[in-house]
Amino acid sequence: MNRNRSLQLYMKEHLPLYVFVLIIFIIGVVFGAVMVNALSLEQKQEIMRYLSHFFSTVDQGEFGDVQQSFQQSFSLHIKWILIIWILGMSVIGLPLIWVLDFLKGVLVGFTVGYLVGQLSWKGLLFALVSVAPQNLIVIPAIIICSVTAMAFSIHMVKHRFMTRRGTFYEPFMRYSATILLSGVLLAGVALFEAYVSPVMMKWVTPMLMTMSF
Repeated sequence: MNRNRSLQLYMKEHLPLYVFVLIIFIIGVVFGAVMVNALSLEQKQEIMRYLSHFFSTVDQGEFGDVQQSFQQSFSLHIKWILIIWILGMSVIGLPLIWVLDFLKGVLVGFTVGYLVGQLSWKGLLFALVSVAPQNLIVIPAIIICSVTAMAFSIHMVKHRFMTRRGTFYEPFMRYSATILLSGVLLAGVALFEAYVSPVMMKWVTPMLMTMSF
């Protein structure tokens, strides 16, 4: 009962923040997808040449060092949420958190938009195995970290500059624990990207290789 009440209280306090961050992310996705149409013919051809080379590499099973792939993927994810964590401890960092959420949406929207726009349903299939699986964890983790950072910043403003009461220890520990848990989840995502994603991409690459680049 206490857990249900705590969850209801949490959602009541944080739901507007989740809606706000989600809207920013969705705007970023739409913006990223629209950016595809703004590319010049030369830019599209350059990206397509890169994709052609990438598909050939995947088809031949040349994925490189798995451990290095894990380290690169985990480093990218953990830096993202650590930046959010640091920004959340400085009230003036709130707009930068929104920028990060927007940029994440742009990256996802552009990647999926380009693949689908240029490769049709085959591009969608490739996006489903190369982009979608890890982002099912990465995106919620980033949104949760962003909301927690915003909530902590608001708490700092209320209790330090307005009421001048309350302690920061418990809110800070909850905030840091959320970031830490997200880091653990993202480590699992990095393992998935290093060991499983290449296998999934290799399954669908032969269909893409039949296309004329």
